[in-house]
Amino acid sequence: MFSVKPTADNLELIARQAVEGFIIGLHKSPFHGFSVEFAEHRQYNPGDALRHIDWKVYGRSDKLFVKKYEEETNLRCCILLDTSSSMLFPQEKDRLSKLQYGCVAAASLLQLMKRQLDASSLALFDETIYYNSECRSAPTHFRGLMMELSRVFDLENKNKTSNITQAIHQIADQVHRRSLVIVISDMIDDAEQMDALFDSLQHLRYNKHEVILFHILDKKQELEFEFENRPYEFVDMETGDRMKLQPSQMKEQYLKEMDLFRKKVENQCYQYNISRVESDLSEPVDKVLHSFLLKRNKMQ
Repeated sequence: MFSVKPTADNLELIARQAVEGFIIGLHKSPFHGFSVEFAEHRQYNPGDALRHIDWKVYGRSDKLFVKKYEEETNLRCCILLDTSSSMLFPQEKDRLSKLQYGCVAAASLLQLMKRQLDASSLALFDETIYYNSECRSAPTHFRGLMMELSRVFDLENKNKTSNITQAIHQIADQVHRRSLVIVISDMIDDAEQMDALFDSLQHLRYNKHEVILFHILDKKQELEFEFENRPYEFVDMETGDRMKLQPSQMKEQYLKEMDLFRKKVENQCYQYNISRVESDLSEPVDKVLHSFLLKRNKMQ
């Protein structure tokens, strides 16, 4: 997925590469409306970027003209990143954890918003929101958000539960201008609180915000429950509770419950017109970037 493994030190570089690769693919696709719209031609002046020259016009008139563009209306976007202990899974040296993957996704979104001249903010939460930035578009602001993501990339957040419901309600109360809110989480919360969670997402929609839920999962272990047929000790990363069992003994029941969970999330998102982007840890972050552009164009 990545040419080099993302680290806290190279996070901004990885994000830039992800966005540049995404844009190259975007320009080859039928997707239009990225960044700017064509407005008019003007005569070429020495020093103008050659990439803006309209070579078709040159072929017809033997004169150099460049394309002028009209910037789209700037967007306000808030990224809400779950940093609770369940996001530290899997704890394997050769793989990214869900939190690290979420940091790459958030950094890539920030990089894309920087190119778009959009205003961005970042909120980090576990049991509470412990970091919440202003929404700005200045380069210094972007650098500060990237530094904050680099700081949490290697976070060792032991036994920190997730209170995603409270975090979303707080953001809904604080963000007064219509915005795009992107929630990056594995959605691991108390099953009895799922209705309250979607009430909080509905709170965002009631306040006229557009919402993208970037749902990060490990397909092999969390969705398919693929483990060797031997005894394991499973540990709840948020509470520390432990359970010893043979995976084959509970696989059928686990898959049934997981399927019900995913269907409920999917149905509720559809009901509230929330874009749900499910992503496996082995997949590129293109899904959330593409969803961001779709929502952005919708808000113009």
